[in-house]
Amino acid sequence: MRLRRLCAAALLALLVPVPTPANAVQTSCQDVYTPVRFGLTQQTMYGKLCVPQDATTVQVLVAGGTYNSSYWDIPLDPETRSVRLAMNNAGIATMTVDRIGTGKSSKPLSLLVTVASQAEAVHHVIQSLRPRFQKVLVGGHSVGSGIAIAEAGTYHDVDGVLITGLANQWDYVRVVPTAASLIPVTLDPRLSRLGLDPGYVTTMPNTRYNSFHRPGPLNTAVMDFDEATKDVASAGEAVTTILMNNIVIPSSRAITAPVMSVQSTADFFCGTPPLGADCSSTGALIASERPFFPQAPRMDAFILSGYGHCFNYAPDSSGYHAAVTAWQRSI
Repeated sequence: MRLRRLCAAALLALLVPVPTPANAVQTSCQDVYTPVRFGLTQQTMYGKLCVPQDATTVQVLVAGGTYNSSYWDIPLDPETRSVRLAMNNAGIATMTVDRIGTGKSSKPLSLLVTVASQAEAVHHVIQSLRPRFQKVLVGGHSVGSGIAIAEAGTYHDVDGVLITGLANQWDYVRVVPTAASLIPVTLDPRLSRLGLDPGYVTTMPNTRYNSFHRPGPLNTAVMDFDEATKDVASAGEAVTTILMNNIVIPSSRAITAPVMSVQSTADFFCGTPPLGADCSSTGALIASERPFFPQAPRMDAFILSGYGHCFNYAPDSSGYHAAVTAWQRSI
């Protein structure tokens, strides 16, 4: 009798569907390798394309220096930290790409890797998505934001630009300690095995909390994941990010699409202008950065507090995700 009841219960479990979270959206993901022109060379840019059912908008997301596409899809408490999941649950498709030189993308000589060449590669990814989606947006973090700005300002092929962890005004006093934590990839115990030339750099082991997360909580699991997935940047990317977004005429001046700036008050891109943008309020941030985007039809902003540069890792990003979702739907 007991065996019969167990069998009946097992059969019932197979027949009754397991409930899914209320905000879950049916999404399909696939690896995409896009052939791209990269300066005078041909390379391949990897991306993970995740498309919710009936999605008509896609966001192409570019991570910053020493990060790759995993930055946008953090598996630790993903309902809180994964931008990819938040966008997909809102019905927005995502293409999270590995910058050339990182992750599963091509790894050419570091001398070829600049913001301009990365922007050209992202442009080809955007063009490949255009036939499928009505609206295409580009977003980035830190160096990735510099690439997104250069792409939008050069090719004028996107419907919106999301800028996170980068402003046109920098507090160089606070940038210097982070820059000092970088070493040639050839000196890194793990990443040196990739065989990259010393023009690629990464962070010294166990320095990422102070460089990218402080004053956020010191979470051991987060730090272990961040260290395990760390990647590289080229020296050329760092230099051209400064030249194209701060010193020479910023490429942001050529952007003709709506812009949203998301910054953290503890980051080195916030401060007292000209040493950082004014992040005392969303209105202040918009007023501080708006002159650098004279052709953008509108500019929106969102500010986080209590976390450092890489705030996708913040323990509560729901407001940030909601603000980005609302902005995308409104443009």
